[in-house]
Amino acid sequence: MAEAGFWNDRAQAEKQSRKLSVLKDDIAIWERLDRETGELSHMLEDEDAESVKNDVAQQIAVLEDLMRELEFRILLGGKHDERNAIVAVHAGTGGTDAQDWAEMLLRMLIRFSEKKGWPVKLIDESRGQEAGIKSATFEVSGRFAYGYLKSEAGVHRLVRISPFDAEKMRHTSFALVEVIPEMDEAAAVQIDPKDIRIDTFLAGGHGGQGVQTTYSAVRVVHLPTKIIVSVQNERSQQQNREMAMKILTSKLQLLEDEKLLKEKQQLRGEYAEAAWGNQIRSYVLQPYRMVKDHRTKEEAGDVDAVLNGGLQKFMEAYLRWDKEGRPRRTSGKEEE
Repeated sequence: MAEAGFWNDRAQAEKQSRKLSVLKDDIAIWERLDRETGELSHMLEDEDAESVKNDVAQQIAVLEDLMRELEFRILLGGKHDERNAIVAVHAGTGGTDAQDWAEMLLRMLIRFSEKKGWPVKLIDESRGQEAGIKSATFEVSGRFAYGYLKSEAGVHRLVRISPFDAEKMRHTSFALVEVIPEMDEAAAVQIDPKDIRIDTFLAGGHGGQGVQTTYSAVRVVHLPTKIIVSVQNERSQQQNREMAMKILTSKLQLLEDEKLLKEKQQLRGEYAEAAWGNQIRSYVLQPYRMVKDHRTKEEAGDVDAVLNGGLQKFMEAYLRWDKEGRPRRTSGKEEE
């Protein structure tokens, strides 16, 4: 970085600067562990052990916190865990209730990201006719964003008294969350231009001057896989196109990774993916209040805190469960 002309290539320079920041962060936690361990050693060498008993207990607690953080970093050791994340939320079965539930999930995931200090950028949004959203896509920028958020991929189930039902009946709603890592150009798969179709259309929803009056929105269709990506929240058609292609390449790369994973899983037993139709987590607001993850069995009674972005315990439980290499069981019969 000290070399002359380092900032001539700004994109490469920023990439190296981020890499340096990551390395400094990694080194800092180990240096702190070394200091705190040395401090504990000095306390234990004190001849009057009784007088420093409380200090020793506090120091051990500090070391335990540091060890948990280091353990969690080891759990975040997946191929793409350190990357930014692209998250999509889709309303499922349940009509207006499902669209409202999808918006609640969108808010929950964005609040979790903001609490982590990660910038969030809305890429695409399709509003429901009465309430909520039909779908929305957003980008989260931050180290380990994908590693944390990948635990949320799958179907989320809500049970509550519907605010849209005049008879105040209990309704069950579903929404699907997709999470993919953002790929850089070097890591992403190459797309043959003959394999894609690009459509433009009039942008809808929120937008600044000119956004809703020009055909700036872009829809990219990957013909071999039938993957469709729509982006409309950027100001120009070119920006929307670039973002759509970035999302498409990330999705295709994830498909390649999943293909390789399934081939490995076939060697050691059946693998059940947490896909549409198999809820990964239930949020019950009536007749009792509880959030339960059906994969890890992690539970929480404070539903409001979870819906306000309190997802850390579920994510940690998922990473520990996932690292054990067990088949992902999501259906009720398998749980029984």
